[in-house]
Amino acid sequence: MPKSDQDLLSELEADAAHLLQKHIDAARDWQPHDYVPWDSGRNFAFLGGEDWSPEQVTLGDAEVVGATVSVLVADNLPEYHRDLAFALRSSDVWWKLIGRWTAEENRHAIVLRNYLMTTRAVDPVDLERVRIEHMTTGYSAPSLHVLHILAKFALDERAAAVRHRRASASSLDALLSSILDRIAEDDELQTTLFTDLVSAAIRVDADGAVRAIADTVASFSVPTVDLPGRGGSAELLAGIGLYDRTIETEEVIKPLLEAWNVFTLDGLGEDGLAARAELESALATAAS
Repeated sequence: MPKSDQDLLSELEADAAHLLQKHIDAARDWQPHDYVPWDSGRNFAFLGGEDWSPEQVTLGDAEVVGATVSVLVADNLPEYHRDLAFALRSSDVWWKLIGRWTAEENRHAIVLRNYLMTTRAVDPVDLERVRIEHMTTGYSAPSLHVLHILAKFALDERAAAVRHRRASASSLDALLSSILDRIAEDDELQTTLFTDLVSAAIRVDADGAVRAIADTVASFSVPTVDLPGRGGSAELLAGIGLYDRTIETEEVIKPLLEAWNVFTLDGLGEDGLAARAELESALATAAS
């Protein structure tokens, strides 16, 4: 019989405690305020200064798009927190894991927003307007079971790390590049945390875990936002070479499937084998 979510949370609790502590020990402490060029800032007209105007922007279009998308996705943190809290409600260990992830993600929104406002890299009125619209629309996803949510967040964090590393490499602004690398380092550690939790789940329920991985890969997409006068973020990121379906397959999905040894697992039952066949078919389709 398939294991219930509560059974899985209980059986994985010791792994969660160990992996959370491993994550905390590996994390390099940093402060968002250290990365913000405060001496470049000045008041806006409301406090007697000067409001934003397009000629104040010193970043290239790709840098503006990449940073704007990242801060708007991070701003929607309450919605993603809700997904984790709903799926992983069980014990103090799981609550601590959710809280740690949420606190780390919030730092990303803080540092990016402060950087963008201080350097006047974007129109602050437009950014605030689209933030309100984005969060009002909300993040809608079907209710997910424990194994699905762990696989989803592993993919989410891997995709975020790839986007931020690629954005850093393409940026001509040294400070923005260092911010994006710092965020990517967090993303990579979070990827390891959720990847290792899925690996633990495979030991506990291999068929269920491989089914969850296949379902998640089939439905996976990165968060998207609409930018004023520019269009959808998915098309924009693809157009500037930061993220597209090919990058997703090669740099997000394939490395995780390899880390989970999906194609070499022994002892899978009928559902696990069917799920693995679905993954093989999806990769073959992506390559064609």
